[in-house]
Amino acid sequence: MSKKQTILLIAIILFFDQASKIYIKTHFELGQELKVFDWFRVFFIENEGMAWGAKLSDISSYITDSTAKLFLSLFRVFAVCGIGYWLFQSLQKQASTMLIVSVTLVFSGALGNIIDSVFYGLLFDTSSGQIASFLPEKGYSGLFYGNVVDMLYFPMFKGYFPDWIPFVGGQYFSFFDPVFNIADMAISTGVGLLLFFNKKAFSNA
Repeated sequence: MSKKQTILLIAIILFFDQASKIYIKTHFELGQELKVFDWFRVFFIENEGMAWGAKLSDISSYITDSTAKLFLSLFRVFAVCGIGYWLFQSLQKQASTMLIVSVTLVFSGALGNIIDSVFYGLLFDTSSGQIASFLPEKGYSGLFYGNVVDMLYFPMFKGYFPDWIPFVGGQYFSFFDPVFNIADMAISTGVGLLLFFNKKAFSNA
């Protein structure tokens, strides 16, 4: 895979990721939902922390939400720099197409979410109780304190566990609960390719 093709793939993922997030921010209030199909909905939430909404401040009472948010944003910046270096080295060494595509997907997704974390607090005002404005006089937070925009929701199955199942019998469940975005999809796909096609990915590494 050439450098031009890699840059094009990164640009395509970033375009659709950011375009979808900007559209949601400027057309939906926080918590607003649009039912497309029974199994697919556009559901606008903002992720303040890590995957699945977890936060570093949940781990220890000594870590404030503000400190945890700054640390997480900075960690993401350093992480994407490391992934970018890995991608650059892979291109230089003419690694396998599978490896380059996988790392490109992870890099693009990580970069897409970093844009939210670093800049969205300045680029938008709050979405709570209103539709946010793009480039307001004052944003909802400062640099590095933005929230990641999520909107893709696939509640494909809902129901109750059979009574005969130990511990959870009779309890209500739904699948798939997490709300995510295009950047998350790129990261998950890239990691999945590395896991399932490990030998092929690293054949020329």
